[in-house]
Amino acid sequence: MLAPSPAAGRLPLLKLLTMLSPAFPVGSFSYSHGLEWLIDQGRLPDGAAIEAWIADLLTLGSGWNDAILLAEAWRAADAGDAARLAAAAELGEALAGSKERRLETMAQGAAFLAAIETAWPGSDLGLGGEAPYPVVVGAAASQHGIALADALPAYLNAFAANLVSVAVRLVPLGQNAGLAALAALHPAIAATAARAETSSVADLGSATLVSEIAAMRHETQYSRVFRT
Repeated sequence: MLAPSPAAGRLPLLKLLTMLSPAFPVGSFSYSHGLEWLIDQGRLPDGAAIEAWIADLLTLGSGWNDAILLAEAWRAADAGDAARLAAAAELGEALAGSKERRLETMAQGAAFLAAIETAWPGSDLGLGGEAPYPVVVGAAASQHGIALADALPAYLNAFAANLVSVAVRLVPLGQNAGLAALAALHPAIAATAARAETSSVADLGSATLVSEIAAMRHETQYSRVFRT
C-alpha cells in the first residue's frame, strides 16, 4: 500500500487559509462593526487608538465571544452533536445586541455557507441557510479536518485585520500604520485564542458597552460607507 502523500497533510491548512482569506466571498469588507460611527465622532483618531480598541474587542468583547462560539461549534461538529451545534447557533444569534450586529454575523454566516458549498460541494454543516459567522466557521473547520488550535487564531486575525482595514480607509491610516497595528495585536490574538480553546459557553460575556452603543448609533448615521 502506498504511503499517504506528505502534501495531503497540508490540505487542512490550505482550506483554512482559503476560508479566511479576504478573497472568500463573505462580504466582510462591507462591515465596520461600529467603527464608522466612532471614527466619525473622533473617538479613534490614530493607529494607537485603533489598536487599543480592537485589543479590547478581542479580549473583553465581541471577538472573545466569537472565539468561544467558534470553539463550541467546532466541538459540537466534531462530536456529531447536531443539537449542540443548533444551540450554539441560537446562542450566537441571541448575543447580537443590535440590528446591525445581527446583520453582520448572520449575513456573513449565510455567505460563508454558500461559498463553502461552492468551493467544496457536499459540505453540509447541518445549519440550514443561515447561522452566526463564528459558528459556521467552527463547524466548517471541524468538518474539513482543521484543528481548533489553528482555526481560532486564524479567525481572530481575520477579525482584527478587517477592522484595521476599516480604519485604513476611514481615519485614514496609511497602509504601514495599519500593518503595524495588526502586528501589534498578534499577542492579544494568540492569548485570546488560547483562552477560548479551553473555555466553554459558560465563559461568554463582554465589557465593551460603547462598542455595542456605536453599532446602534450607526443605524441612524447620516452618511455611511459601511453596512454596520
